[in-house]
Amino acid sequence: MSLPIPVRNGCHKGRHRARRHFRRTRFAEISARTGVFIFMEKIIVEGGFPLHGRVEISGMKNAAVAVILASAVTGDVCVIDNLPNISDVTHCLKILESIGARIRVISKDAVEIDTRSIRDAEPPMELVRKIRASYYLAGALLGRFGRAKVGLPGGCDFGVRPIDLHVKAFEALGAEVTVGGGCLEAVAKDGLLANSIYFDCCSVGATINTIIAAVLAKGSTIIENAAREPHIVDLANFLNACGADIRGAGTNIIKINGVERLHGCEYSIIPDMIEAGTFMVAAAATKGNLYIDNVIPKHLETLSAKMREMGITVEEYDEAVSVVYTDTMKPVNVKTLPYPGFPTDMNPQMAVLLCLANGASTLSETIWSNRFRYVDELQRMGARIRVEDKTAFFEGNTVFTPATVKAVDLRAGAAMVIAALATNGRTEIEEIALIERGYVDIVEKFRGVGANIRKAYFPDSTKQANVS
Repeated sequence: MSLPIPVRNGCHKGRHRARRHFRRTRFAEISARTGVFIFMEKIIVEGGFPLHGRVEISGMKNAAVAVILASAVTGDVCVIDNLPNISDVTHCLKILESIGARIRVISKDAVEIDTRSIRDAEPPMELVRKIRASYYLAGALLGRFGRAKVGLPGGCDFGVRPIDLHVKAFEALGAEVTVGGGCLEAVAKDGLLANSIYFDCCSVGATINTIIAAVLAKGSTIIENAAREPHIVDLANFLNACGADIRGAGTNIIKINGVERLHGCEYSIIPDMIEAGTFMVAAAATKGNLYIDNVIPKHLETLSAKMREMGITVEEYDEAVSVVYTDTMKPVNVKTLPYPGFPTDMNPQMAVLLCLANGASTLSETIWSNRFRYVDELQRMGARIRVEDKTAFFEGNTVFTPATVKAVDLRAGAAMVIAALATNGRTEIEEIALIERGYVDIVEKFRGVGANIRKAYFPDSTKQANVS
């Protein structure tokens, strides 16, 4: 993202320069006699049009960020392809650059990452706090150098994100770990030693971090009650392509036989099942017909099953799925679970379908304590939802009404877009930077399948500041 252009009062040339720059920046500062106005970007949707046609899915966000940061443990040159062009990927690349990696952009979705000159250094706090995945760098640096100091991560706020399982794993591998001052610091003076590690609960982040740290540890590490998500399998496949010996990824027991060294490789990221699921739900919500290409249908099985239960036609092909709205949508009960259960990252999008279903439904959340923050925004659009503890109750038969809403997190933002597409009238969605953390060209992709959607700039009166 480019920085705003400051413009002096009374500078005619400067004002025109700012206008030219206006469309290329998320925030633009334009001088006026009364002060400096900040312009914010919104998504504007004129809803009520069924989606139809074909959309191609990009590389998976969660796999991409893990693979990028894991490349630091190789100490070599890796070429990563099918990367989604999103802010989380950009932040990960900047984090690696901050500690000495050389990044070369090959194409819009491929980069070369040279980590040979990476230093045993602490990345800047302002970078690591931008995304949750930044803590994977701790496993990479600890495995490669025997020490790591990384700031605690940011990302979407779903409540407490404990790192106790990460700490437990690092300590089991022989590191001394301290957490304080917003940082995690781990030191293994004699290098990491393999061990057996049992996770009390299934944690994607801890499983990934342990795999990365253990690939160079001496001996065989066994992770029990490991998470099984597709991006864990993708990470293991990447590291194995670099010379690691990881077995059992995708099951609840993973064995990592430590190797002396790794090497670079060329690797392509798997398709994003959550982006695919988002378009599947959008097709049904708008009473449309979409062919969704570049997917792994097996990753979508639980969503496909629930949509079929609602009466929606879902067909699977080798590398694609099609979704066709048929008549009415039946109510269903949904419960999020670790993979291969219904994904928590599809909770908000599925909520939109449950609002439109012909009857009462429930949606139970078992992963994140604060996932239902989006409910207030759907209620602004007329949804009748009641939340009790970790379960949301939907009356159904909602007729959404236009409103101004905001993205309270990445997937909730996608849900707002879907609800807006299903609404007759104009809906404005704010805080769209959160949406762009995880979706490549979401406006352009929806426009390509018949949506009346665009991005626009509006002055943010709450951020007006006088010129000193």
